[in-house]
Amino acid sequence: MFRNYGEKPALIDEHYGTISYRQLFDEAERLYQQIGKRCLVFSLCKNSAESVIGYVSFLNHRVVPLLLSAELENSLFQTLLNLYRPEYIWCPADWMDRMSGHAHQTERGHQPGCEKLSDCGQQSAWTMAYRHRDYCLVKTGYEACELFDDLALLLTTSGSTGSPKLVRQSYRNIASNMEAIASYLELRDTDRPVTTLPMNYTYGLSVLNSHFHVGAAVLLTDQTIMQKEFWEFLKEQKATSIAGVPYTYEMLERLRFFRMDLPFLRTMTQAGGKLSPELHKKFAEYATRQGKRFVVMYGQTEATARMAYLPYEKSLKKYGSMGIAIPGGRFELIDMDGNVISASDTVGELVYYGENVTLGYAESRQDLALGDERNGRLVTGDMAKRDADGFYYIVGRKKRFLKIFGNRVNLDEMERMIRQAFPDMDCACTGRDDQLHIFLTDEGKADDVKKLASEKTGLHASAFIIQYVPGIPKNESGKILYQALEEWM
Repeated sequence: MFRNYGEKPALIDEHYGTISYRQLFDEAERLYQQIGKRCLVFSLCKNSAESVIGYVSFLNHRVVPLLLSAELENSLFQTLLNLYRPEYIWCPADWMDRMSGHAHQTERGHQPGCEKLSDCGQQSAWTMAYRHRDYCLVKTGYEACELFDDLALLLTTSGSTGSPKLVRQSYRNIASNMEAIASYLELRDTDRPVTTLPMNYTYGLSVLNSHFHVGAAVLLTDQTIMQKEFWEFLKEQKATSIAGVPYTYEMLERLRFFRMDLPFLRTMTQAGGKLSPELHKKFAEYATRQGKRFVVMYGQTEATARMAYLPYEKSLKKYGSMGIAIPGGRFELIDMDGNVISASDTVGELVYYGENVTLGYAESRQDLALGDERNGRLVTGDMAKRDADGFYYIVGRKKRFLKIFGNRVNLDEMERMIRQAFPDMDCACTGRDDQLHIFLTDEGKADDVKKLASEKTGLHASAFIIQYVPGIPKNESGKILYQALEEWM
């Protein structure tokens, strides 16, 4: 999957320093020698060199990894373990302490070259087959499963990091998408992106893939943008690009990012949800003033990351737009009856076509043997419109509309209006027909928000139920977990 660029730096890890492409490939080869066959592996990810070594090893040698967060909660891990039963687990060494409650309980004898986990204080039949620095390869004893020939990678569906529903990505999907991203972002081997997103998240992973494709060096850190160590590392290593979801850019604005002196930073990219038009405009104006590039993108895990991008030259003129299809892809809009919409400024459901459209979902171990169920076509579930110049604008999720007293209400638009009116407060909207629930993190704003919602929609105030919550639940990419909120309804 990835080219070996010799002695060029591939990773600059905040803890371990610089690792060249040759070293990366050598370590990846040593890891694979302990596996020696195509099989299923759970890879518990951090933004660390060992985690990346595992990923490169698995993809280059046709081992199929399920990428999971190393912070995944125990019960969610157990659910996935019971369903998919991987032959190996690649994980941080401290995970062995947690694994004592998960281990496959079939007794096995000691294997040559392996160290019993029981030697590390574990009462477990699992064995440690290999260790590299702070990561271990654990052999579980589960039997092999049937894998579709072109299946390359498994990721959890967006917004549900512990869901048993997985997205099946092929080698063709990954290659197609990383080539397209490298092309439209004009990536080069002198780029130095800093990690701001977890690598088990499709957007964070696409940063690795696309920069490895051109032989660039990735700056690896598990620090967040809220920590001074992150900014020290970014400045010390002169990061040339930063990637973020809407929440990232909301935090950057609060951190007074526009006042920072970052002459080496050339590119800022945004995906993982719709950025408010107001914030989009602010960052586009900043980029224009500073001679930088601000690129808004659109994608889903089901499309291996990216489907659209807004060229940076259009970022200010077309702010609020998700842009145009990536190289090799195309869009169409369909109405409720599935007919293609040709008129401009007409809302319909967005459909994407391209080689990066994934194979389909898996919800059990048996599903890993399934072939391509989508055939290059993805019905996104997003409602969008296209302007006269061919640029697309997301207006909301198909399922994020309610009928309130016979009127259609866009929940995403409602959230945007509330955030715009009350920028110091977080909110989320959900509900059911004739009953819209608005969750607020500021109890004192309840009456004002209800009044605003009634005025903006023209609906009676009785349609809105205001509830206070100490914090809006979100996943690691900053997306709101609406299902968790529904437990409060």
